[in-house]
Amino acid sequence: MISPAKIQVRYSDLDLMGHVNNAVYLSYFEMTRVHYFKQLVGSNWDWRKEGVLLVRNEIDYLKPILLNDEPEVHMTLEKIGEKSISLLYEIKVNDEIYTKGRSVLVCFNSEEGKTIPVPKAMAEALNRIA
Repeated sequence: MISPAKIQVRYSDLDLMGHVNNAVYLSYFEMTRVHYFKQLVGSNWDWRKEGVLLVRNEIDYLKPILLNDEPEVHMTLEKIGEKSISLLYEIKVNDEIYTKGRSVLVCFNSEEGKTIPVPKAMAEALNRIA
């Protein structure tokens, strides 16, 4: 089991109302993907040949996250398509869900500039968080 990504809320993450700005949540999701992918496929994965492009994000803001909160982001696999991956997120503070999200990624070879099927090793690794 992979531990959730722990987020340190920075003062610059906050808006005038004192809670995390809506746009910052996308950065939290990105940090979470990096955290999970590093553990799932390792540090030596060739992201140029077997990378991903973010093509969609969805966020449901349930409760505001504040400066002194200690959010943890849990990521799970929703589904794997031929060339795409759908991931789900839950941002929790003290085990209570504050935010839910979803991302769709398309596998991409940036050296050739084209989409590719989901690599078998990546699919196998992602199924560990299904």
